[in-house]
Amino acid sequence: MNQDSELLDILRKIYSKERKSQRQLAKDLSFSLGKLNYCLKSLRSKGLIKIKNFQRNKKKINYIYQLTPKGIAYKTNLTISFMKKKMKEYDELKNELKKEKN
Repeated sequence: MNQDSELLDILRKIYSKERKSQRQLAKDLSFSLGKLNYCLKSLRSKGLIKIKNFQRNKKKINYIYQLTPKGIAYKTNLTISFMKKKMKEYDELKNELKKEKN
C-alpha cells in the first residue's frame, strides 16, 4: 500500500465522523498505534486535521479528529487521483484481454 492510499484511508475514516479511539482507528486501518499516531501528527502539522480533547472526559485521553477545509480538499484530490489510476488500470487490463482473445 502506498502513502497516498494510506493517507486517503485515514482521511476517509476521520471524514466518516465515527467517534473512535486512536487504538480502534489503528485496528480498523491495520496500522500499528505508533504509525497511526505519527500519521495523525503529520496530518495535523499540514493543517489537514484538527485534534481536540473531549471536554468532559476526566482522563483527557480521548480525542475528536476533524478534517479542516484544507483536509477535505486534499481528500477530494486524493480520491480523484485514486479513481483516475484505477480507471487507467481497468482500461489497460481490458486492452490486454482483447489482445489475448485475438
